[in-house]
Amino acid sequence: MVSLLLLPGYPRLEARLGATSDGIAPFIQGKKPGLHFLRALGWFHELGLKESRGKAFAGSVCAPLSDEIRNALGALFDMRWPKVAPELSPDDLAEFQRLCLPDAPDFILNLPDYYALFTCTMFWGKTTD
Repeated sequence: MVSLLLLPGYPRLEARLGATSDGIAPFIQGKKPGLHFLRALGWFHELGLKESRGKAFAGSVCAPLSDEIRNALGALFDMRWPKVAPELSPDDLAEFQRLCLPDAPDFILNLPDYYALFTCTMFWGKTTD
């Protein structure tokens, strides 16, 4: 699981993107609640794993961005908000396109003071003692 703050200075737009179908449930739209990734400890228990645990990690990136980080963030924008257009107002869509499309003149990753925050959650367990 990843939670994100990718659009510094645009909290309203990021909240609206997060409230779209893709933003609420990326990668799991249409899945049953028991298949939500935060239920992984239950899956591990069902598989017989011992000492199952979960932990969240925080990370960040800041300008200047390496090509590797820039490409990863661009891919994350595409993956996180792939079909948001029908759910945004015309103004929000225009702002999204202005900030999140790599060819846009105001592409947010070009900001000299760009900073993003994210969390990731990892689960693990043992198969034997």
